Amino acid sequence: QVQLVESGGGLVQAGSSLRLSCAASGLTFTDYAMGWFRQSPGKEREFLGAVSFNGGMTYYPDSVKGRFTISRDNAKNMVYLQMNSLEPDDTATYDCAAGTEWYEPKTYEFHYWGQGTQVTVSS
Repeated sequence: QVQLVESGGGLVQAGSSLRLSCAASGLTFTDYAMGWFRQSPGKEREFLGAVSFNGGMTYYPDSVKGRFTISRDNAKNMVYLQMNSLEPDDTATYDCAAGTEWYEPKTYEFHYWGQGTQVTVSS
């Protein structure tokens, strides 16, 4: 059974940094690109970026480029999302996902999803 478990969320002040983690099990980790998404009430799910199978390449949408960084540790079956200069608009539930594409991926190309971790940024 595939499991993706996010951690590291919490309440932080604007301007802070936060690193989210995602632990994967039940799958051959290196067979999957890994991505991060977020969603807040009343908004559509937003893609935040993805990392390639071996961790050597990443792709980010312009909305977070330069502020968010994704990395993975294949020896530990872990993927990370480093977020800097957080703003109240970053408040959301953050999910990691495993899929088949890391470059300009479509949401349907991610087959496994975690339960999410809540990030709240206060002003």
